[in-house]
Amino acid sequence: MDSLYIIERKLVSTRKFLGYSFWNGAGQIKCRVSDKAREAFKQRLRQITSRSGGRSLPQVIEQLRRSMPGWKAYFQRAQTPSVFANLDRWVRHRLRALQLKHWRRGTTMYQELRAIGASEADACKVAAKGRSGWHASHRVLNRVMPVAYFDPLGVPRLS
Repeated sequence: MDSLYIIERKLVSTRKFLGYSFWNGAGQIKCRVSDKAREAFKQRLRQITSRSGGRSLPQVIEQLRRSMPGWKAYFQRAQTPSVFANLDRWVRHRLRALQLKHWRRGTTMYQELRAIGASEADACKVAAKGRSGWHASHRVLNRVMPVAYFDPLGVPRLS
């Protein structure tokens, strides 16, 4: 199925093939991950990182290690690195929310965050939000649990 986009006042036709989306931009054919393939992958990641699955963080990371590198290898020819960077941020955001869910109570969150090096103010701010893990795992936890926090745990990177 063809799609039409207007890019810089030019009509551009896109085609989809094997999970890639191709378009003619600036006189040359370019490719990216199709929206359907990206959404299917996100749905798979949602299942893996579900906060109601009853799995520990190492078990979730092991499942991510099985699926993320293969997807990255298949779509490595895509010319849109922002797709991989955005998915990377999104996966780590889900892992932070999962970790907060495992810590359950505000007092446990506070103690665990202080143990990994969070400032008292940051630990209090996250612990005060309590069970709203998705919202609490955004700004403050990005400082406390950056991408480097997940590297020793073995979380693969897409970007």
